[in-house]
Formats: sequence, C-alpha cells, structure tokens
Amino acid sequence: MGTDAPGALFFELFDGLPRQGPGDSASTLRALALLPTLGPGARVLDVGCGTGAATLTLAAHTFARVTALDRHAPFVTELRQRARAAALGARLDAVVADMAQLGFRPESFDAVWCEGAAYVLGIEPALRSWRELLRPGGHVALTDACRLVADPPPESAAFWQTEYPAMTDVAGVLAAAARAGYSPVGHFTLPDSAWWTDYYDPLGRNLAAFTVRHAGEPEALDLAASVAREIDERRRHAGCYGYVFFVLRL
Repeated sequence: MGTDAPGALFFELFDGLPRQGPGDSASTLRALALLPTLGPGARVLDVGCGTGAATLTLAAHTFARVTALDRHAPFVTELRQRARAAALGARLDAVVADMAQLGFRPESFDAVWCEGAAYVLGIEPALRSWRELLRPGGHVALTDACRLVADPPPESAAFWQTEYPAMTDVAGVLAAAARAGYSPVGHFTLPDSAWWTDYYDPLGRNLAAFTVRHAGEPEALDLAASVAREIDERRRHAGCYGYVFFVLRL
C-alpha cells in the first residue's frame, strides 16, 4: 500500500457515520444554553467539525454565522451538502483547513466550538491558540475524554495510557483552562447514549463490513482490532471515564 494507506483505511472505516466521535444534539444544545445569545452579527468557529453534526445544530439554533473546518476534504464536502439540504448554507461556511494552522484574523469570533478534537493539539495548547481569535468576553465550548474515577481498573488505565496518555480529570482540564486565561462557565458529562446511538453502534456496523472487505490485510485488520478494543473498553468500563463538555469564558 502507499504511504497514505493508514489514513485512507481510517477514513474508509469511519465513512458514513452520523458523527466522528461521541456526542448528541441534546448535549450540544445544553452547552449552547450556557453561552450568551448568538444573534445576527455573531460568529462561531467550529474546529474539527467532521461531517458537521454539531455544526448544523449550532446553525439551526442560533442566528450566528458559523465557520466550520476539518482537514479531511470529503467530510467538508458532506457538510456542505447537508447544510444545503437543511437550508442552512447561507449562514454556514465549511472549509478544508488544519486546526494547527487556522489563519483567521484576531478577534474574529464570539465563540470557538470543538467537540472531540481539541486533544489533537492538547487541551492547553488548543485553548491558547484560540485566544487571539476570540473577541473580548468570547467563549470556548469543547468536549474531551476525562477520567471520572480516581482509581480505574488496571486494564482500563493501561488502555488509556496507550490511547490518550494526556487524559486527565475534570479538575485537570479546568486547571489547563485557567493557565490559558479562561474562566469556567459550566461543565457536564455526556450521557452514555451519546457514545452509542450516533457513534459506536454505526461504527460497529462499519467495522463488521470493513473486516470482511479487508480479510487477509494485516494493516487493515490491525486498525479494525484497535477500534474493536476501544468499543469493548466502553462496554466494560463506561463508569470510569466519559466525555465532558466544558464551556469557558475568556
């Protein structure tokens, strides 16, 4: 396979999912309710938008102009199509861009939204990089995987030490936010259903078909096994960790 094979396999496996990570519209709206009203003239940046599940919710429930970005062009194309179908295209700009190189002018946005992607940069570096994009008093809303118990079972701790060694608890994220210059507005843990309905259940169906298509291909089967372990970890240790929604104010 070519040098881009691992990425191609990853995107094949995740193709067609309603979401690219845990989340649901109810949680997006719950976080949105913690922000001031985003009326006409307000601007929101959705970082790492995927195919735009959260983006479309934001556009449908505010009057703000929403700019959404993802580095995977097919995701952005799908978001544009979904926005047109929902008659939201006039207030939604979907662009292909790297979240590490945003390139927007300072103080361009009233809010930065990031469901499940801030870990790519690291929570504190991401928050620092977004500061200059926010207008005074602007907000950040993000989700991140957090430990929910002090002493998880050894096998769960070992799994996350490999998959997300920077994972911390709620206090750790809030401390990182304070160091980056933000004040907490509120936070809450996503329900277990937010992991399954639009994410792991459809991903599991993709996984079964993907494994059949790529039988005998070690690289693909290694990826499939890794995803299967992640789903199994959720089944066995859901109470030990979760996605937490944080709303912060500059």
